[in-house]
Amino acid sequence: MSSVAGAAAYALTNRPLATAPADSPKKAQIAITLDLEMARNFPNWEDTHWDYEKGNLNQAAKDYTVEACRRVRKHGGVIHTFVVGQVLEQENVDWLKEIAREGHPIGNHTYDHVYLLAKNADEIQYRFQRAPWLIHGRPVAEVLRENIRLTNVALKERIGVEANGFRTPGGFPQGLAGREDLQRMLVDLGFTWVSGKYAAHAGIEDLHGTGRKPSKLALDSILAAQVESQPFTYPTGLIEIPMSPISDIGAFRNGRWQLEDFLDAIRQAVELVIERRATFDFLAHPSCLGVVDTNFKTIDLLCDLVEKSGGAAEIVPLDVIAQRART
Repeated sequence: MSSVAGAAAYALTNRPLATAPADSPKKAQIAITLDLEMARNFPNWEDTHWDYEKGNLNQAAKDYTVEACRRVRKHGGVIHTFVVGQVLEQENVDWLKEIAREGHPIGNHTYDHVYLLAKNADEIQYRFQRAPWLIHGRPVAEVLRENIRLTNVALKERIGVEANGFRTPGGFPQGLAGREDLQRMLVDLGFTWVSGKYAAHAGIEDLHGTGRKPSKLALDSILAAQVESQPFTYPTGLIEIPMSPISDIGAFRNGRWQLEDFLDAIRQAVELVIERRATFDFLAHPSCLGVVDTNFKTIDLLCDLVEKSGGAAEIVPLDVIAQRART
């Protein structure tokens, strides 16, 4: 699939991912990614103040990130992290320097966790609703661009690394399709790939803390969404690496799932992707996953599934996935 149109046409056929031959030299690519931001409703359901300070990571989130990276590194892989630039204002960023030294890529997640599809200033970020003078009535496009550029600068000056890729705050069912202005902006800022699409899927809204297990509709829809979660190229040449359902926020905030149900959904999706030698971009947030999965069961499951694949899969960062997509 070399274009958005091609990807959409393929998805609309409702075909499953093609099964790879048993002797296929191509490996499934499994990425483990963490968005380093604070999430409302965690650690306590009534917590909403994080909307105004997304990058003010608490110690628990930072500790979870470091340990998750250590575990994956022990299995020979890396975690691709995406940082909200605000965290680089904290007094101590040694933990970020540590994961960078260990080879874990750090990407750009904007400085304030801004909404790229905002049509007006009020939609950009809660922080700017409370303090509109911070953006001084500037055009939306200018605010977005500067928010991304500042994170590139902060990563270089505070951590000593170049931003490795860009992830949009929030995932969009169509990614950045139809927004060539945003695509060109990212290319102009030095990015060759983006992770901004999160395929729509059904079955989340029927739970909401009821204690019921996810419906068959939910699980089947998550599996079907893997077809639409494969890398493709936008008309501008920018590569899209979609986030693969289901994320921790989708499960634990939107669906109020139990951990074991989340693990089952992830296992089924990753096993399918490995069988078809496709791509899986696992998305989680230490501020959420670290609260509901204190024993790192999800991280360990992903590593175990790859190890048990008999060489059919590998854990890779998103820039490696982009490289294969480019060729």
